[in-house]
Amino acid sequence: MDDLRLALILNAISPEIGGVLVRGEKGTAKSTAVRALAAVLPPVTVVAGCRFSCDPARLAPDCPDGPHPSARAEDRPTRLRELPVGTTEDRLVGSLDIERALTAGVVSFEPGLLAAAHRGVLYVDEVNLLHDHLVDLLLDAAALGVAHVERDGVSVRHEARFVLVGTMNPEEGELRPQLLDRFGLTVQVAAPREPAARAEVVRRRLAFDAGPEAFAAGYTALERELSARIAAARAALPAVRLPDRELTRIAAVCAAFEVDGLRADLVTARAALAHAAWEGRAEVTEADVRAAAALALPHRRRRNPFDAPGLDPDQLDAALEAARQDLDGAGTDGDPNPGGDPNPDGDPNPDGDEGSGRADAGAPARPDGQVRAPDGQAGADDDPDPDPDPGPGPGGGGPGDGAPAAGEARAGAGTAGRPAGDDAAAARPAGAEAPVSVVAPSAMFRARRLEVPGVGRGVPGRRSRAVTGAGAVVGAQVPDGRLRDPHVVATLLAAAPHQAARGRSGPGLRLRPADLRQARREGREGNLVLFAVDASGSMAARARMAAVKAAVLSLLLDAYQRRDKIGLVTFRGEAARLALPPTSSVDVAAARLADLPAGGRTPLADGLLLAHRTLLRERLRDPSRRPLLVVLTDGRHTAGPEPGPAAELLARAGVAAVVVDCETGRVRLGLAGVLAAWLGAPLLTLAELAAPGGGHAAPSGRRGARAGAGLDGAAAGAGLAATVRALRDAA
Repeated sequence: MDDLRLALILNAISPEIGGVLVRGEKGTAKSTAVRALAAVLPPVTVVAGCRFSCDPARLAPDCPDGPHPSARAEDRPTRLRELPVGTTEDRLVGSLDIERALTAGVVSFEPGLLAAAHRGVLYVDEVNLLHDHLVDLLLDAAALGVAHVERDGVSVRHEARFVLVGTMNPEEGELRPQLLDRFGLTVQVAAPREPAARAEVVRRRLAFDAGPEAFAAGYTALERELSARIAAARAALPAVRLPDRELTRIAAVCAAFEVDGLRADLVTARAALAHAAWEGRAEVTEADVRAAAALALPHRRRRNPFDAPGLDPDQLDAALEAARQDLDGAGTDGDPNPGGDPNPDGDPNPDGDEGSGRADAGAPARPDGQVRAPDGQAGADDDPDPDPDPGPGPGGGGPGDGAPAAGEARAGAGTAGRPAGDDAAAARPAGAEAPVSVVAPSAMFRARRLEVPGVGRGVPGRRSRAVTGAGAVVGAQVPDGRLRDPHVVATLLAAAPHQAARGRSGPGLRLRPADLRQARREGREGNLVLFAVDASGSMAARARMAAVKAAVLSLLLDAYQRRDKIGLVTFRGEAARLALPPTSSVDVAAARLADLPAGGRTPLADGLLLAHRTLLRERLRDPSRRPLLVVLTDGRHTAGPEPGPAAELLARAGVAAVVVDCETGRVRLGLAGVLAAWLGAPLLTLAELAAPGGGHAAPSGRRGARAGAGLDGAAAGAGLAATVRALRDAA
């Protein structure tokens, strides 16, 4: 909690830092710490009666409640305003009172939470579940210190300087990278593991429950001391200097971690100034830079899509040490080797030769201590693909058509003529357990958009068409509750026939609340994408599983970008398993998929039935979110009942599905096409799934797409299935 306390205090000293994002598992007192911040902040002096908390010492010329010619000052405690997850844009930024404007002709602006939080704290619990456009508005106001309201015919500008604090549980989903970058600082919070610390937490909580007033009174003196120190740091902040040496150090550290843009440099500089003021220093030092960088860089360093934000302290120390050496060696005043001797220490091997290897002279060091080859050259550790075979994935012949992933033995190597996958069962002794292996995924690719047919009414997202609060206006409707998005033309048309009966005599219309109409907008929604992945022995053959994992990871990344919920069903051996219940955490799904073993028989029907039960339960929990089932299989079924009835059960339930045929090789049975016909779903190959452009809509009816090699329709597919069953029974 030390990092959390420091991050909150630095933002309290300098709100221009841009807020704090607190990441942590459930039950780690994130909300408790944030709510306690307001109690230790110094009181603020405001203009009496001003809804926008204007400062009497610095009156805002564009305050909507101004001007304040005879401002009367009053002191009040610092406010903490909480932003609920289900809030709307007009509640956040404020809006025109439409009903009063249309019925009474009065222009009245209602301030939102940004105005209420001015000069205080704005707390957003579960910020990762907040709609993206609201997060954008929040972060813009926090960075600029000003809120602009341009909506509903209202043009208002007012100050909005506050300490923005967001908390989130990474298990429930991540923020998009561009939104993550907008938070000034980030802190990872975890519960203490030491028994003594945990016991002390419980002891204090029980003492608080027994007597809240007496417990709080015991910390009054400490809180007053902390409040006075924050006020003193605020007053001293304008006089704190940032020397050019430390500014160069900040730039060097940010460059060493290869962060995108310059926001990291600016935030680190502001946080270092606040830290120096907090420590009572008149000038920023290296210690201030280190403390600021440890909080400003973890969520900004360049990383893979599914990697959690983090910063290795050793890498930070290495970057600071490299920057220190560069600063000490710059110029003759601090140059320890003014003569320019290339080997001042007498190193017998100045060129970096060691054995048969040779390091590149002058190659820049990375924060992890490794040497990076100069541009245009590639060292042995930096070669992204030492194998000239492009392997599976787009650009290399399509997923599943190339070489197996690194470290994976090629199917059949050293065992020429031995059957692979499920066909190898006959070659094993009776009672022998099927081999199980875990393979690494091949290269990810950009997946095409898969859509649910029709128009839904789910939560805003980026996948399927839906009636949402944002998007193009496609009609009008009677408002359900308060009017928020008026459709002016429809309102006038509804009121026009009644003007004579209402005694209209002047140029204006006579409106009634029943005449009001709200715009109906169509945009995109987020869906529940449930993956049913075949992990049997036939999928492990010929490096199929590496390509399948890459395909699912690519679809997971696509689901993350489109704000979907995702789930993962796997089937192998004798049963199916719900590897991941529906969740918004794509990172957890990626981790479960990476560790997914492959081998054994194929209970395809069990996998479909488990998918049906999972979707049925989720429909009760979240009825507005429409599902999309993505089945990745070669269509074989060697365990359990026939998959036909289970597939038809999903089709009768109206579940939109897509079947991805994972079969590779010259001889193909086309059983995935039979499954697609049963589901009434389109059939895609792995290569078609990686197509860079266009979307693919899942049909709502039982319309079979391509049913396999030389087959057309469900009847031909059923005939092939019967033939395959007869051959298997005969064998």
